[in-house]
Amino acid sequence: MSSWEGKTRGGVLGYKIFVWTLKYLGLRFAYFLLSFVVLYFLITSGRAFLAIFNFYHKMMKYNRLKAFFSIYMNYFMFGQILLDKIAMLAGFQQKFTFDFEGEEFLREMKDGGLLVSAHVGNWEIAGQLLNRLEKRINIIMFDAEHQQIKGYLSDVLSSRNVNFIVIRDDFSHLVEIKQALANKEIIAMHGDRYIAGNKTVNLDFMGQKAAFPIGPVNLAAKFRVPVSFVFAVKENISHYHFYATPLHCVKFTTNLKQREENFREALGVYTAKFEEIVHKYPQQWFNYYDFWKLPEPLPLIHEPKS
Repeated sequence: MSSWEGKTRGGVLGYKIFVWTLKYLGLRFAYFLLSFVVLYFLITSGRAFLAIFNFYHKMMKYNRLKAFFSIYMNYFMFGQILLDKIAMLAGFQQKFTFDFEGEEFLREMKDGGLLVSAHVGNWEIAGQLLNRLEKRINIIMFDAEHQQIKGYLSDVLSSRNVNFIVIRDDFSHLVEIKQALANKEIIAMHGDRYIAGNKTVNLDFMGQKAAFPIGPVNLAAKFRVPVSFVFAVKENISHYHFYATPLHCVKFTTNLKQREENFREALGVYTAKFEEIVHKYPQQWFNYYDFWKLPEPLPLIHEPKS
């Protein structure tokens, strides 16, 4: 995972083609075309293929044939969810049905809060629930995750209750986050990836130690807002299941040792639910890096200089 650079393959042209296909040819036809496109990525994915193969073969204990077939289904599911994601953002929500498990917890976020998900399933459907809750959702994106795509999606978004906040090197995004929370809005972000130099903690995940960034839980502690760990998975061609955990409050303290323990406790809740979801829906975890390659150790929290 240390090789991840905050971006994935794709471009604006691909998004435009998807939107055009959805609008004029329908979702099922887009899925049909996708079944052939997947073969190309199966052949050309290189390191991504090896990483996901190791996951199925070593972590899930699949034999080689089942692991290979699972990779094809994983790529195919990834494409379907990408199409679904664009369809939802572009205003085609009526094509899908949803089950919301844990909706009552999100209704407790009356003064705003933080949703932390992972690269599993289709977490953006949380926006559909938040529309029902009449809450504005702010999706945090890495700057490398294609500014042009963000701009294009902003043009086709049917709901003005969705906003993008881009992480920037000058930390100006913190001002946007602070303002959103001051407005009692929702911040949504991933918690399963980091970029080299980020502070992480090593926790058990799928039987081995893996590194998880402290950023999301640090954000919850810093702004004193509750956090819910959320996951949305595809259960059939047009139906999704949304899971939300009870609200977790990450206490902020000036005691560095206690602060680290608070972060570990919160991330432990996150990784436990994350692992449960991956075991239940193994073909919907879209991680194409060596997730268990640990980074060089960094101090979790820097002591202030005297």
